[in-house]
Amino acid sequence: MTAPDSFPLSGYTVVDLSRALAGPHAGMMLGDLGARVIKVESPGRGDDTRSWGPPFIGPDDDPQATYYLSCNRNKESIALDLKSDDGRDTLTAMVERADVLIENFRGGVLDRLGFTVERLHELNPRLVILSITGFGHDGPEASRAGYDQIAQGEAGLMSLTGSGPEDYQRVGVPIADLLAGMNGAYGVLAALLERERTGKGKVVRTSLIAGIVGVHAFQGTRATVAGQDPRPGGNHHPSLVPYGLFRCKDGAVQIAVGSDRLWERFCQAFGLDPQGEGMSTNAERVANRERVIAAIEEAFADYEAPALLERLAEAGIPSGKVRTLQEVYSWEQALSQRLKITVEHPVLGEFDLPGSPLRFFDGDRETTRTEHTAPPLLSEHEQSIREWLGQSS
Repeated sequence: MTAPDSFPLSGYTVVDLSRALAGPHAGMMLGDLGARVIKVESPGRGDDTRSWGPPFIGPDDDPQATYYLSCNRNKESIALDLKSDDGRDTLTAMVERADVLIENFRGGVLDRLGFTVERLHELNPRLVILSITGFGHDGPEASRAGYDQIAQGEAGLMSLTGSGPEDYQRVGVPIADLLAGMNGAYGVLAALLERERTGKGKVVRTSLIAGIVGVHAFQGTRATVAGQDPRPGGNHHPSLVPYGLFRCKDGAVQIAVGSDRLWERFCQAFGLDPQGEGMSTNAERVANRERVIAAIEEAFADYEAPALLERLAEAGIPSGKVRTLQEVYSWEQALSQRLKITVEHPVLGEFDLPGSPLRFFDGDRETTRTEHTAPPLLSEHEQSIREWLGQSS
C-alpha cells in the first residue's frame, strides 16, 4: 500500500456542501488525490442521489442507490441543518480549518444562510471556494436551475449527437455534470497552486453549460470559424472518412483511418483502390461519404467481427469493438489501469466501483492511491468530525 502522505493532496481538507453530481464528482476527484473530503448533507434524507433509483442494492430496510455510490467514494459524511445554530456553528468551525469549500446551491442560498464569500474569507482567507451552477453565476439566465439533459440541449451537445440531422440524442452519461465537476476540480488545483504564491484563496466558478461549450472542440470552430451549423452525423466522423462504425457479417467494428497513408494501407489489406474516383484524398472521401461506407461494408461483409479485428490489426489500422459496460469491467486492459476498485461498505459489504482516471509515479515506483473508502452512510462520521472540531461531548 502507498503511504497516504505521498498522495498529491495529502494534508488538504475539503468541505463539500454540494449534492447530486457535479459538485460531488469534483469532491470525489479531490478525494481520489488524497484530500480529506467531508460531505455535509441534509439531516434525514441526505444527498438527493441517495434516493435516485432503481437500481438500489442492499437490505429492504436500508437500500443504497447505485447512483449515489458512483460519485461519493473517499469521503466522510456529517448531517447538518444549516438553518440551525449548531449547523452554522459546525460549518463555521470546518471552514476555519478547511482548504477548499465546494457548493452548487442556487444563487443566493449560501448568502441567506450567512456564508457570503466575504464572510467565508473572513473566517479563512486561504479558503478556495468552488461554486458550480447550471448556467453561470451572472448573465440574463443565471437564475435557471441546472439539470444535465437541459444543459446538454441548451449548450448544443444534443444538436451534434444522434443518428441523423433531426434525431437529437443526449449522451448516455450525465456529461454536463461530469465535465463541470472535472473543470471545477482542476480549477481548485490551480487556485491552490496560486495560493502558494499569494497566501490567499480564490473563488473558482464554473457551470454545466461551460463544461459542454468547453468541449465543443472542432465542432465549435466549424461554427465560429467556418460559419457552419453542425448536425448529428451518427457513428461517422464529420471531417474524417473512413472513421466510425462499420457493419460486418455478425455485427460491427470501428475503424479510424486518420491519414491518406493509412487509407492506402487499409485499401491494400481489403482489396480496394485507394485512388478510386472520389476516394483518393480525405476531402474527396468526406464529399463521397456514403459511397466510401458502402464500399467498405461490402469488403467487410464476409468477415465475422473477431476475424475482422485481427485482420485490421495485422494491417496496422486502428480499430476496436463496442464493449458493454460489463465487458469493460472484466477487460484486462481496463483492470491493468486500475479502472475498477474494490471497497468495503458497512451495509453492502465488499463491492466494486469504477476507478480514478489518474495514476502517479515516482520514477518507476507507482504512488497511486490503491486503497479506497466506500461512499459513506448518512452522517457516518459525525462523531469523528466533531472530535476533530473539538465539539466532542
